[in-house]
This record gives sequence, C-alpha cells and structure tokens, in this order.
Amino acid sequence: MEPHECRGTEEQVNPYVTRSRDLAPHELRVLVAVADEGGFGAAAATLGLTQSAVSHSVRGSEGKLGAVLFERGRSGARTTEAGARVVGHARRVLRLLALMAEEARTGPGEIRGPLRIAAFRSAALHLLPPALTALAARHPDLEPEVRVVRDIGAGTAGEVAEGRADLAIATLGGSAALPAGLVSGALVEERYALVHPAAHPEPRTLPLVDWTENCGSYTRDWWAAQDWIPRATVRAEDDGTVLSMVGTGIGMAIMPELALRGGVPDGVRITDLGPDRPVRSVGYVTTAELAGTGPVRALIRELRVLSRDR
Repeated sequence: MEPHECRGTEEQVNPYVTRSRDLAPHELRVLVAVADEGGFGAAAATLGLTQSAVSHSVRGSEGKLGAVLFERGRSGARTTEAGARVVGHARRVLRLLALMAEEARTGPGEIRGPLRIAAFRSAALHLLPPALTALAARHPDLEPEVRVVRDIGAGTAGEVAEGRADLAIATLGGSAALPAGLVSGALVEERYALVHPAAHPEPRTLPLVDWTENCGSYTRDWWAAQDWIPRATVRAEDDGTVLSMVGTGIGMAIMPELALRGGVPDGVRITDLGPDRPVRSVGYVTTAELAGTGPVRALIRELRVLSRDR
C-alpha cells in the first residue's frame, strides 16, 4: 500500500484547518454590517472597507452557503428570509468569540465586560434594577446594557434569537414556541387585577383602556369568557399611559402586577379579579451557548435570588 493512501485529505488529517466553505469572523462582520446599515456602501463606511470589498465578501459568503442572503435594490440591501437567519447566527457567533477572548483574559471568578439585556418596559422598570444593583456589587467590572423592547411579535426573545441581546426578560408560556436554540427559565408569576377610579361605584361598567402588549394566549381564553369586559375603546402606547388615563377617570383597565409595582396614581384602586384571574409567567431567555458564560450566569443567579425573595 502506498503511504499516501492512508493519509486521507488535509482536512481529515488536521481538523483545525478551516474548511473552504466555513465563514471566517471577518465575513460574519460584513454580513452583520450590511444587515444593520441596510446597504453595502454604508456597511463599507462602518467597517472602513471599500464597497467592492464588501460586495465581494457577501458574494463569497453566499457562494459558500449556497443561498442568497440579501435582496439588492436602489434603496439598499435587505436580508432575505435565509439571510435574516444567517445574520442572527453571525451576531451570536461573534458575541461568543468576544466572550471567549474576554474570559481568556480574566482570572477565576472574575466577570467583566458588556452584558446585553433586552426587557419589556415594566420589567426594565421594576424587575431589572434590583438585580443589576446586586450584580454591580458582586461584579463591578461588568457593564450591563439594557434595551427596552415592546413585548409584541418576536418581542424580547427575538432580540436574543437575532443576536442583539445576551439575555431577555420575556413573557413565557404563550402559544408561540421559543425560536430554536433558545432556553428559558421562569422567574415570577404575575396575577392580573382590575385597575379603576376609586370613586366609581361600578368600575366594571366603565370603558376599557388597553395597550397592544397586554394581549397574549395566557389571557385570551379568560378574556373571552368575561362577558362584562367591553372591547377597548381607548388604546394607549404603554402601561404607564394606561394608568394615567385610568387616573383621570377615562375608564378601567386589566393589568399585570409588574405594571403596578411602582404604584398607581392618586384616586386609582386595584381590585382582585378572584381565583380564576389570569396569570402570566415572566422569565429569562438566552441561548444554550450563552447560558454557560460568566455574565449571563451571574445575572440569572441574581434574578433567581430576587424572585425567591418576592
């Protein structure tokens, strides 16, 4: 037998050789920049490259993956369905590479660097602050970055799936399953209550004030069974505006506990809806890979401690 017949290809002999169809980190950065900037020229300016270099890189990535990632047009470039998935993976891979480098430079038990968090408004106002305060005391070199995201559509979990956040505070248990690759854990169970002007003798007869985020599969069945609840006649941008409107006597609202934790305006009363009231679960969402990293583990630990102490 000739010696070369046992050696196999270079790829088989050395698994650390990058395969020709793998995307390199610089190619991932180009894809993310084009998606974020909405065009090749803007991405080139952001990256300090020529537009032709960006175009060449994208074509190379599309060739390696066997898919068109961007729709090109006069107004710029936008991701195709496949491209959106690829860019989400690219952001997540680049984040893991950054964390790998950060953790390689730190000592045992030392946690530092950015921690990207997405949360809906009431969670950002009332759930995150005590957790971040405790986190800062334990890990002063950690740098939390909080983005408030509306809890509709893909919501905060979508920010994690798209690689824009390391961890999200999200509503769990809805009819839509989490995107593939994400993991979650429950933190608090929120009861809903009737919120109404204190002076009104029959608050259930008032018009309903509501907001878009206050609708999900966890409340829909209960809502449909309540013949006393009218269709919303007033819609607001967020729960804070709803409370303000209820305070002026415009109507009543049905709201979860977290939205009421900061207190209600003078003249507003909170009334229990009874044992069959709807409940929603609020928890964290992250990726399977990020769940094992120092910053994400540390935040989950503080959130769990606070949820047990409630």
